[in-house]
Amino acid sequence: MDANSPTSQYASLAAHCASAFALPVARALPEQPAAVTAPWCLTVLAADIETAQLEQLAAFVSADQWRPVALDILAARADCKVVRIQLEGDIAFAAARLALLELGQSLGVELVLQAGETQRAPKLACFDMDSTLIQAEVIDELAKIAGVGDQVAEITLSAMRGELDFQQSFRKRMGLLKGFTEASLAEIAPRIPIMPGAQRLLLALRALGCKSAILSGGFTYFANYLRDNHLAVDFVHANQLEFDGGALTGNVIDPIVDGARKALLLQEIAKALDLSLDQVIAVGDGANDLPMLSLGALGIAFHAKPKVRAEAPQAIDGFGLDAALYLFGLNDRAIAALLDERT
Repeated sequence: MDANSPTSQYASLAAHCASAFALPVARALPEQPAAVTAPWCLTVLAADIETAQLEQLAAFVSADQWRPVALDILAARADCKVVRIQLEGDIAFAAARLALLELGQSLGVELVLQAGETQRAPKLACFDMDSTLIQAEVIDELAKIAGVGDQVAEITLSAMRGELDFQQSFRKRMGLLKGFTEASLAEIAPRIPIMPGAQRLLLALRALGCKSAILSGGFTYFANYLRDNHLAVDFVHANQLEFDGGALTGNVIDPIVDGARKALLLQEIAKALDLSLDQVIAVGDGANDLPMLSLGALGIAFHAKPKVRAEAPQAIDGFGLDAALYLFGLNDRAIAALLDERT
């Protein structure tokens, strides 16, 4: 049998899991994972997972007196392995999350802890845009084209040092873009690369009956372009660009979408949809996403800076955005069926 075939990949990972945790493992990837009944779920994601890594994880879990009660393999592809472990025990989430972040880095895997009840499809998913749904920081790209890239970068660094807040830095950066033409924006929009997995994740969310929103400190011009051409998005809230004679004025139209406003918008959309916050998730990469990441059932830091990873409830680093689907109680077969993909 080909060692890279899905059957071989699954059998190998199942053997590793059974050896490390002494829990029953399905012989093949089922249509749906088992129901979650434990108070906690720990999801392991990696390009490959070996017995030694799982044994060290099992030792860590045992030392903290957490009790594994069920184990599912959610993915067993050549480039992606995902294992979900249901846990019982007195887990202090904040401390456990940081300890698992450190352990995952030492083992070369990603470890995502969440309450068992959050292993379900959300009803509302809120996303940052720049460096989350797209592979760019739009304002930085515009500044480079306008010839003020270094000046904008210095303002960004000043904000990161705490010398300016987001609103102050945003106003300063926008002032430097005065005169940038709307025609140039129209040329740039189609060239902005979509984040891997973004389209697949948003299509899956829509198929699950989940509404989605872009809550961005970037621009409605680009967020609307994404919604109209690439991404299955229901709501857009971002900063509006002010034009005069077909060019940017350099002024800012209030209110500016900063971290506090993202959190407020998430709550307002949830209320309008008659949803509780435990039916909402948020995904972002920056410090100004942390307020909204702290509100919902899941707050996923995606390809984020170390500080954001350390503070966000959950984090995904080495995979595309669609890896978030494994945190909703889905495996590869369920995802493929949802998207009508061939397996």
